[in-house]
Amino acid sequence: MSVLVTDQGFSAPPESSPVPLDQIAQHQGSLDLAHTDDPALVLPYLGALSLIRVAFPAFNDGRAFTIARRLRMMGYAGELRAFGPVIADQYAMARRVGFSSVEIPDELALRQPQDQWLARADWKSHDYLSRLKA
Repeated sequence: MSVLVTDQGFSAPPESSPVPLDQIAQHQGSLDLAHTDDPALVLPYLGALSLIRVAFPAFNDGRAFTIARRLRMMGYAGELRAFGPVIADQYAMARRVGFSSVEIPDELALRQPQDQWLARADWKSHDYLSRLKA
């Protein structure tokens, strides 16, 4: 099981049937990308996808941040979800690079409860540029 984290807190992730990149031609609106996949291969399908999940194999592997940024720069406007052991301290960065939400394992949600994530939900005002402008 898993927990969906948004700026509003924890919820159950909605049902979806994402396919891996090698099966993108059979997608039903949702896609799973590995942290090693080339997001450029998704370009012909961007308009037909409503959800792209990008895997974080470990909290200390940040390649998924780059994939998210590239997808947004390519024009993807749908739900972009990080999934895997992302930690609460990474939530603001995930939102800044373009992730809409984070899907974490239940065990991680027990170790880092909702209040730790909500403390970072005001991600737009917790970067160095916002502090400099204040």
